[in-house]
Amino acid sequence: MTAAEWLPLLQEIADEADGIARRFFRTAGLRVETKPDRSPVTEADRAIEHAARAVVQRRHPALEVLGEELGGPAKTERTRLIIDPIDGTRNFVRGVPVFATLLAIEQEGEVVAGCVSAPALGMRWRAARGAGAYAGDRRVRVSSVSDLSQASLFHGNLARAESRPPAGFEALVRRVERTRGFGDFYQHMLVAEGAGEIAIDPRMQPWDIAAVQVIVEEAGGRATSLAGERSIYAGSLLTSNGGLHDLACGALTSGGAT
Repeated sequence: MTAAEWLPLLQEIADEADGIARRFFRTAGLRVETKPDRSPVTEADRAIEHAARAVVQRRHPALEVLGEELGGPAKTERTRLIIDPIDGTRNFVRGVPVFATLLAIEQEGEVVAGCVSAPALGMRWRAARGAGAYAGDRRVRVSSVSDLSQASLFHGNLARAESRPPAGFEALVRRVERTRGFGDFYQHMLVAEGAGEIAIDPRMQPWDIAAVQVIVEEAGGRATSLAGERSIYAGSLLTSNGGLHDLACGALTSGGAT
């Protein structure tokens, strides 16, 4: 199958996921557990991943699946679906509407299609290699800002509960025009839409990165680890409009702005 031919499957799974998420969001008695890594998981996370696997079994039973909650092969050259059932689970638990289901297709180690569906925001982004990136029916492109002094920098948590910013973060903050702390998938989609230039996540898993990578890259941007490695297995994520990527990456890895 071509990259674009995977999008209907991702859209079908996203429709199922959106319905489940809406059913559980802001409801009393939501069951929440704490995983060994101290992150939360809810009954909604598990229900969405089970539903996704059921769709795969009906539509493409030979397709492998790697999911945050139910696992899968750590790495494979076979074609597979990669899913984060709810990215932003802490938001979901607290009633903050910034959460999404992340879906991607990986073929021979390359992510070829991705979908990010945020039902509480009424937004869905998608991309396939060579076919561009879209928010709904609108094609999106990264910004053309080429000077750090005019850039917007997005970041996640700055407190002790999660991974702290890298050593060069504060120096980079002093170089940009403004910062906002959206975190999770949303900051990277804003980069893809051209609403900001740089987004930073110090600790990430393949299911956090895969869909984001293809969408940002098809929008004309770059998606690498903080050290500049282009891999969904690198453990961190830096997205940008491309023109500022090396400057941001250098600042973060050197401990100061370059």
